[in-house]
Amino acid sequence: MSTPVRIAVAGALGRMGRAVADAVAQRPEAALAGRFDRPGIEGEGLTTQAAAMAAADVVIDFSTPAASVALAKAAAAQGNLALVIGSTGFSPDEAAEVDAAGALIPIVRAGNFSLGVNMLMGLVARAARALGPEAYDIEIFEAHHRRKVDAPSGTALMLGEAAAQGRGVDLSAVRVAARDGITGARRDGDIGFSVLRGGGIVGEHSVVFAAEDEVLTLSHSARDRGLFARGAVAAALWAAGKPPGAYDMQDVLGLKS
Repeated sequence: MSTPVRIAVAGALGRMGRAVADAVAQRPEAALAGRFDRPGIEGEGLTTQAAAMAAADVVIDFSTPAASVALAKAAAAQGNLALVIGSTGFSPDEAAEVDAAGALIPIVRAGNFSLGVNMLMGLVARAARALGPEAYDIEIFEAHHRRKVDAPSGTALMLGEAAAQGRGVDLSAVRVAARDGITGARRDGDIGFSVLRGGGIVGEHSVVFAAEDEVLTLSHSARDRGLFARGAVAAALWAAGKPPGAYDMQDVLGLKS
């Protein structure tokens, strides 16, 4: 029997951190190397970040962009370690710092670790390629629980990037983040985002292609955040021993051409 991949969990006291630890326990080919949270947070079987990283082959992190950047730098300095990041809301500079660490260690960073969402991205890109902006408007809707602090969600932005890629444009040039007041008529080619925050919604995402005479909606609903934890563990098992690089879930699932 092969040696289990040793996985440490960052942000261990958060909802996703707890779900990831549970998901690791369900995989016989994985072993929990340690759990840590913010500096100074103790109890509940936690260890320090340094001790957990030293004992691990891979660290899974669902925390905050700033904490993820600091963790990526520490992991790159240590070496012989892979990192899986599920935090969202990165600024361009923060994302660049994580990617820079990926020159030294393998880092899988994704806005969503669901197989279904990653399949949806491929469908959105193909639909956007076939349904041109002269006839079809694209609107991305997402809904999450009231505790989520960033908007649009990382998954919504991933879907926006897929739509923009399908149309051969830069998302930043066509993105409409919000509408309020007298906004004027919609421009051809705009990709709009609509957001709901409330209650305990795990995650809802829809991409609408609206023409004058028909509406096509591609959607995904998450019922249990354990879905994302299981995907993150699958990413960790895949990343262990991989060469340095900035990877995403499309790489993990073999969906990139």
